[in-house]
Amino acid sequence: MAPRGDLMGAAEDLADQFLRMTKRYLPHLAHLCLISTFLEDGIRMWFQWNEQRDYINMSWGSGTILATLFVLINMSGQLVGCILVLARKFVPYACFGLFGIIFMQTVAYSILWDLKFLMRNLALGGGLLLLLAESRSEGKSMFAGVPTVDDISPRQYMQLGGRLLLVLMFMTLLHFELSAFTIFQDIFGMALIILVAIGFKTKLAALTLVIWLFVINLVQNAFWNIPTYRPLHDFLKYDFFQTMSVIGGLLLVVALGPGGVSMDEHKKKW
Repeated sequence: MAPRGDLMGAAEDLADQFLRMTKRYLPHLAHLCLISTFLEDGIRMWFQWNEQRDYINMSWGSGTILATLFVLINMSGQLVGCILVLARKFVPYACFGLFGIIFMQTVAYSILWDLKFLMRNLALGGGLLLLLAESRSEGKSMFAGVPTVDDISPRQYMQLGGRLLLVLMFMTLLHFELSAFTIFQDIFGMALIILVAIGFKTKLAALTLVIWLFVINLVQNAFWNIPTYRPLHDFLKYDFFQTMSVIGGLLLVVALGPGGVSMDEHKKKW
């Protein structure tokens, strides 16, 4: 049997090799996965325009005109934001626009009082933080001129914040069911996401979790096998794209690295 250190080293070498081979395409794939929740929601609003408008009108008594305006802003804001992110144009503005959409939905759909959906909305903010951090090069930073401590820039604190919110993002996927496989799945996933959060063996942990979540997502959230008229179809579809957003956030961590505020970075200085 090979020593544990040798196995860990071999696994890290494989992760580094994967990153070298895919570094040109990985950020694009990460962006697509990360904003897939917004993209799906925007497309859904296009096809469910009347239902969304009537819901807002009934919930808030706002009248048809204001309800229509809300749905229009919500739908166009998400679709335009996603297109800009995928095109890598005006990414910071697109992220701030999507932050605004999250806030609007939190208020309009009374998500503030629903802990599970509130966590999901806050978690999506973690992915947007990572996108913001990625879009900031050291030479063209929105924080230009801001003093740093120990060579750690505000951009790297944004990476840390994004990683921490990824924990929240992942926790929305936990099932808390009393079955052996589900308990193993939750514990295994939490162990890996904690490693990502603290920045220890970050790329290996994130990549392992990406592979694990991708397989589980295809098996457990196969909404395409359920007729569209059944409520289960929408539930599985929601969970599917939420999981894809988590995968996108993790892929962005793999592509970006853990940043300066991490155990991996501190190990280099020891």
